[in-house]
Amino acid sequence: MSEPGAEISNAAASWAGGADAAAAPRDDAEFVHRPDQRIRHAILFWTGFAVIVALLAVAPLVLPEFWRRFLTEILIWGLLAMSSDILIGYAGLVSFGHSAFFGLGMYGAAAALLTTRPPSLWLALAYGLFAAAGVAAFVAYFSTRLRDIYFAITTLIFSQIFYVVIFTWTEVTGGENGLTFSRPALAIPGLFSVPLTPTVLHWFVLAILAGSYLLLRRIAHSPFGMVLQSIRENEPRTRAIGYPIERYKIVAVMLSGLFAGLAGVLYALQNQFAAPDFVFFLVSGETVIYNVIGGIGTLVGPIVGAAFFLLLREALSRFFTEFYLIPLGLIFIAMVIFMPQGLLGFARRWLNR
Repeated sequence: MSEPGAEISNAAASWAGGADAAAAPRDDAEFVHRPDQRIRHAILFWTGFAVIVALLAVAPLVLPEFWRRFLTEILIWGLLAMSSDILIGYAGLVSFGHSAFFGLGMYGAAAALLTTRPPSLWLALAYGLFAAAGVAAFVAYFSTRLRDIYFAITTLIFSQIFYVVIFTWTEVTGGENGLTFSRPALAIPGLFSVPLTPTVLHWFVLAILAGSYLLLRRIAHSPFGMVLQSIRENEPRTRAIGYPIERYKIVAVMLSGLFAGLAGVLYALQNQFAAPDFVFFLVSGETVIYNVIGGIGTLVGPIVGAAFFLLLREALSRFFTEFYLIPLGLIFIAMVIFMPQGLLGFARRWLNR
């Protein structure tokens, strides 16, 4: 028996989308009616999830140093892209403010590692998440009153405001030179302490990414996630049902900003510095590109899109040097035209032939 809240939210999503939404085929991650299909789907999902995580866990043991570091960065950028998918794919809100959440996560971690002795990994995570969540709450309070392009422009403006503040507040942020710090140990007082080597950091990042994906997947298919999808399909109808639209949007922005800040903390630990360049709106633009390439509204798609984009950029930069952006842009335009549902959507259509 399903929960009453889930039934109401599913009804809201169907009614908000109208007849087309009710007739549309369901996503493979949604609830399946037949018990045997539900069990089969669960087995396939957890088997695939375990295999992918195992392969990513073994990868740093066999890859050269450069590619091991590159793979870790792909996972971090994938986490940032997945965080923005909560807004873009499920709430229908295109945000250009994720660079602010990401950058404040970096600077929060830097503040913890530079002001506490001995440096603590857990304090760095706490400081970064608190900074990102605070900024996300501030941005959400004002931007969620707007819709469509006005929401996107407002988040862009806020990200640029934070960029200017960080760039000019040299005494605290280091200005254009940023902040550098040492990488702390992975330790639980009284139990163990392990140096945060590149391999250990890779496993730590992988564990956080896997846990974040499972948590966001659960949220996306919860009654809360169903209401977000209802807002995406038809906001006036969702409001007419009685849902407080602004509250749901604020929570969605804060949730998305929290995971973006988490990605910022991990990136700071990976590179041992925080710089204002990562607060600039171009980071938000690349995050949107990852979503479009991989597949919006899938959670996994943005991770795939980040991997594809970063690997393609690395390969093209070796062949075309300073002109690599030209073929990269042409490939992206072709993908938008011929694969509008992204790599994941294209793969699903090809497998369902």
